[in-house]
Amino acid sequence: MNIGIIGTGYVGLVTGACFAESGNNVICVDIDQEKIKSLENGRVPFYEPGLENLVQKNLKEGRLSFATNLSEAVQKSFIIFIAVGTPPNGDGSADIGAVLDVARAMAECLGDYKIVVTKSTVPVGTTEMVRDVIKGITDVEFDVASSPEFLKEGAAVEDFMKPDRVVIGADKASVAGILKELYAPFVRTSNPVISVGIRSSELAKYAANAMLATRISFMNEIANLCELIGADVSEVRVTMGADSRIGHSFLFPGIGYGGSCFPKDVKALIKTAEKLDYDLKICRVTDEVNTLQRELFWRKIKLFFKGELKGKKFGVWGLSFKPKTDDLREAPSLFIIDKLLSFGAQVSVHDPVAMDKAKEYFGTKVNYAKSNYDVCTDADALVVHTEWNEYRQPDFEKMKKLMKSAVIFDGRNLYNSKRLEKLGFKYFGIGIANIDPING
Repeated sequence: MNIGIIGTGYVGLVTGACFAESGNNVICVDIDQEKIKSLENGRVPFYEPGLENLVQKNLKEGRLSFATNLSEAVQKSFIIFIAVGTPPNGDGSADIGAVLDVARAMAECLGDYKIVVTKSTVPVGTTEMVRDVIKGITDVEFDVASSPEFLKEGAAVEDFMKPDRVVIGADKASVAGILKELYAPFVRTSNPVISVGIRSSELAKYAANAMLATRISFMNEIANLCELIGADVSEVRVTMGADSRIGHSFLFPGIGYGGSCFPKDVKALIKTAEKLDYDLKICRVTDEVNTLQRELFWRKIKLFFKGELKGKKFGVWGLSFKPKTDDLREAPSLFIIDKLLSFGAQVSVHDPVAMDKAKEYFGTKVNYAKSNYDVCTDADALVVHTEWNEYRQPDFEKMKKLMKSAVIFDGRNLYNSKRLEKLGFKYFGIGIANIDPING
């Protein structure tokens, strides 16, 4: 099929490259000329495992192309996916301005029958708004559908190529049938293609992300309770996960979720309900707990040093909000480092892939280390933010010799507290009773 993708961010570029890999002719469109030039040369402007190779391969084989001319792409395509950003407004609601702008631009050059699909995460009713916008401008026949993405940063290519499920929201069986045919190569192992109404499709994405975010915040609450009563959250987590009704996924406590999806989508879902005079209490508290979690972690650091942080040297392992991505959006590391800097501390950072993005954010305020061990030199403490594999089994004896003080604040519970204590470290994880994070 001839496919158009409007937007070349995480969602649009992964979608375009994967559809091209299955044999379709794909044109990806973006208004950023420098970005398109980079993509035409096979360079992906963000880190996502496997994506750059996929882009280069399909560019070479002529199935994937890039353009800034939306009109040309629309006219050449049969199915057009809208994959532009829906960033949060000041009140937390989703800004769908770019989605509607694309709809208006498409309507001016539709030409002949098309299927227009919202791939971006959009509030319920947005796809219908897209349809109304296009109808108000052109008499050309078209249909709309919703097909939300369920891609994890760091595993987006694999998630697209081997999805747990594909969701298609359409009001016409004929449209759903065409989209099922498009997705057929990716569900050959019998994982389901779920065909639902458009509004159910839009809500399903928000509901899924809100559920996962809720599990994370719930475990963070349990972890905080563990610290107060002397239990070990790792032992509690394993016991809980053994219940088949619960399972082990998303039960790891930490310093809160970040990224481009969970924070934004939970807030947007809350705002959607508020417009209908309904209070999504669980979602609201999920968001509040997530914000509190990084503040409690910061309080541990501050309490240990009795607020005397000026001139202290801190090493930081991990900047991205999760491993296998360079995405710093809503990353807890930014909050902690900003706090350290505001108290006059010196900070040296390391991340396997996110250093360039960090330089855009921090500039010259922090030191950028060449290796993870370099940040330990003369450090008064090490702060771990991201569970990169490179950090899981370090040489603790080497670290102890390099550090001024053998102190570790571990926001991801990577290490065994008893082992670290035997090695002479003062170790503070999440859900392990050391410092009372709530009462100080």
